[in-house]
Amino acid sequence: MLPEHARSHNRSLVLQTLYTLGAQSRADIARETGLTRVTISDLVAELIGEGLVVELGQREDARPGKPATLIDIDRTGHHVVALDLSEHTRFRGAVLDLDGATVARAEVALDGATGERAVELVTELLDGLLALTTSPVLGIGVGSPGVVGPDGVVRSAPNLGWTDLPLQERLQAAFHLPVHVANDANVAVLAEHAGAPGDLVLVKVGHGVGAGLIIGGRPVLGAGSAAGEIGHVVVGTDGGPRCACGKHGCLEAWLAVPRLTAELERLGDADAAASAREETLREAGRRLGIVLAPVVGALNLSEVVLSGPTELLDGPLLEAAVETVRNRTMTEHHRELRLRMTAHGQDIVLRGAAVMVLSGQLGVS
Repeated sequence: MLPEHARSHNRSLVLQTLYTLGAQSRADIARETGLTRVTISDLVAELIGEGLVVELGQREDARPGKPATLIDIDRTGHHVVALDLSEHTRFRGAVLDLDGATVARAEVALDGATGERAVELVTELLDGLLALTTSPVLGIGVGSPGVVGPDGVVRSAPNLGWTDLPLQERLQAAFHLPVHVANDANVAVLAEHAGAPGDLVLVKVGHGVGAGLIIGGRPVLGAGSAAGEIGHVVVGTDGGPRCACGKHGCLEAWLAVPRLTAELERLGDADAAASAREETLREAGRRLGIVLAPVVGALNLSEVVLSGPTELLDGPLLEAAVETVRNRTMTEHHRELRLRMTAHGQDIVLRGAAVMVLSGQLGVS
């Protein structure tokens, strides 16, 4: 480890301690991190100079000696801009403070845009969001559908017509800010994991279908950054609807929001169609359960989280998925399996994108 690596690590320790515990004295941080008081004093002075940490005044307590000065991260002194590109009708974005509180929102209609036009819409959305910021921007986080490499290149996003798109590089060049781009499901699972530590699989259902995995406290990306790409796994041997990738019967062709919405609209709202609507949702749930069963069995998971439109996923679809997973795995090992909806609602990718920026720029989570 080079000296500059040690210093970066120590900075992250200080920031993580403050982010997690809140206002502390320099002596408190030294005890918590195991670093010397001289090192802490030096790092805190640097962080105050960068505007990341502020002094809050003296501690008001009955401890003997001179009251200590409390410091904390300047939680409203910087903003994070987050984008969610996973929905099939619009791109959504938000400005957040360092605690994740939403400062402003914006969105643009997708209107079927693909290729370069879709990139232009991303740029337009960012322009609007940056105009709404009132503090320096720490960075931009983007959750994109498809396979996204560690360098922020969208290798394949069929629904948006993107192949080998250097999205991260292009946005950095356009806005002169740190940019972090990752798969939307991998981004979403970061937000879920913050409130539910432990092994976790999150299935994100939107324009497409993907999964984010955190095992042993670490995201699982795979050798080709395609871990969790369950949307293009063909489910069963009975054919099925044609998928955007060209195959028939992919999970995405059964479960993606555009497909399910169109099928339910075709059936109509009449009482006579109620059973057909429920069966359509249950069939989609069974197909999801078929894909999840070997994942649950191989990793011995106790919890799977779904993210997407509640009106589609919660109810018959969720019930059928749980039933299918349990029928296809060993009961004694998965008796406690819980398959639930996320508590973060539609903002899960935005919140995960903010977590990604905090981790990338400050080393905190």
